[in-house]
Amino acid sequence: MEFRPFTVELLTRFRATTRRSGVLISSADAHGNRHWGEYSPFPDYDAERAGRWWRAAMEAARGEWPDPVRASVAVNSIVPLVGPDQARDYATRNGCTTAKVKVGGGSDLAQDIARVEAVADALGPAGAIRVDVNGGWDVDEAVRSLRALDAAARSAGGPGLQYAEQPVESVGDLALLRRRVDVPIAADESIRIPGTADHVVRADAADVFILKAQPLGGVRRALEIVDSIGDRPVVVSSAMESSVGLAAGVALARALPREPLACGLGTGALLATDTVARTWLPVGGVMAAGELEVIV
Repeated sequence: MEFRPFTVELLTRFRATTRRSGVLISSADAHGNRHWGEYSPFPDYDAERAGRWWRAAMEAARGEWPDPVRASVAVNSIVPLVGPDQARDYATRNGCTTAKVKVGGGSDLAQDIARVEAVADALGPAGAIRVDVNGGWDVDEAVRSLRALDAAARSAGGPGLQYAEQPVESVGDLALLRRRVDVPIAADESIRIPGTADHVVRADAADVFILKAQPLGGVRRALEIVDSIGDRPVVVSSAMESSVGLAAGVALARALPREPLACGLGTGALLATDTVARTWLPVGGVMAAGELEVIV
């Protein structure tokens, strides 16, 4: 196997950093085909969480992904904590008609409302808007905020928020919040640890499940989670990897037994530099299989 360390720069701050670092891992199979995996856990991860990223990277480097059942998947645009004018631009990039809007995280509610209203105006009434909170609110704050943001999402005649991703931290609070608001609730961080997806299902705490291949331990491990959650909708998202790591998410989305909602795999738009010659981006709002020219 071959190991290549890398660092890529981000266009906007993500988890208090403006860069992502890790190691690319490569091997060739018996047919001479070269496979690449990415190991890039966040610096604050403990050994158990980092170990899941390692298993995902080795699965990719050995070419052990399952066969796809679809050629492409719809993708959402990513709107970071920016002002309304920039939000309009981010929302409509790469032909996406669904946008995930970051809220909370140091942005006050008035700023969040203005951001969501700008995205609603940019996408029009046929667009879909979801918000991502990263567990930053308590239940009462989430109730107030989601009601206001749902109204903002309706400001251009649309149907309101498609869902709110991890608005509160604990599974118990997710379940409580889900009973107090009309906005569907999505679980992300709450299903990262093995076995926690079952806990979320038993607590009836989420309408949508967010799957991230690397934090979950790989494509096949994520598919096991899909088997355990019944017919609940899923969304495959990236964990702010380079294009090499992003390939695992695309492989997962293409292998799901049922069509996912628009996936959060357009994060290449947030990279200033990359591990490949041409950053992997959605085209016409979708992503399909592609060849990556690794340059690190």
